[in-house]
Amino acid sequence: MTEDQPQGYSSLFVMIVALFIICLVAANIMAVKIVRVFGLILPAAIVIFPLSYVAGDVLTEVYGYRVARRVIWLGFFCNLVVVVAFWIGKIMEPAPFWKGQEAYEQILGCTPRILAASFLAYLVGEFSNSYILAKMKIATKGRWLWTRTIGSTLVGEGLDSLVFITVAFAGIIPASVLSSAVITQWLVKCAYEALATPLTYGVVGFLKRREGLDAYDYDTRFNPLLIGNPGAQGAKVKMG
Repeated sequence: MTEDQPQGYSSLFVMIVALFIICLVAANIMAVKIVRVFGLILPAAIVIFPLSYVAGDVLTEVYGYRVARRVIWLGFFCNLVVVVAFWIGKIMEPAPFWKGQEAYEQILGCTPRILAASFLAYLVGEFSNSYILAKMKIATKGRWLWTRTIGSTLVGEGLDSLVFITVAFAGIIPASVLSSAVITQWLVKCAYEALATPLTYGVVGFLKRREGLDAYDYDTRFNPLLIGNPGAQGAKVKMG
C-alpha cells in the first residue's frame, strides 16, 4: 500500500530532528578548537558533526527526501539564528567588571568568510547526502542499507570538507596543506559513519516498525529549494 506522508509529526520524528539540529549547532561552536587525535590535527567538532549525517540518513531513509529537505533548511535557519544571537552578544557593551569580552569574541565571533564557508558547505553536503541516499534506495530496492549510508556519506562529507576548507582558507594556507586537510577530514568523517552503521541499522529498523513508514522517493522532485506546497510532491511510502 502506498500513500503520502502523514500530516502529523510523531515524538520520535521530533527527537531525530532535535538531535540533527543540536549536532549542527554544537559542531559550529566546537569547531573553533583544534585538537590532536591519534596524531591527526582536526577540529573538535569531529566528535559530534558526523552524527548530523547519521540523523540525516535516518530522516531520508525512513521519512523520505521531501521531509529531510525541510529539516535541512530548518537546521540552516536555526544555525543562522544562533550566529546572529552570538553577533548581537558580541557588539553589546560589556559590564565594566566583566573580563571575558576577548574570550567571547575569540570563541563565538567567527569571521564572515568562515561563516559563509560553513553555511555553504552545510547545504552542499547535507543535500548531496540526502539525494544520494534516496536515489540509491530506489536503485537497490531498499536492500543493503549500509551501501547507501556509507555511499551517501562519501559524497556528502567529501563535498562538505572540500567546500568548507576551500572557501574558508584558499589563499591563506598553501594548496598542499588545503588538500591534505580536506582528505584527512573526509576520511575521518567517513570512518566515523562506517563505525556508526550498526547504530544506524538499529535506529532505522526501530523507527520503521514504530512509525509504519518506509519512504521511497519515486515521484519526489529533488530541487532543494522546493520546501513549500508539500502535498504536490510526496514520496511513496510502504505502510508496514
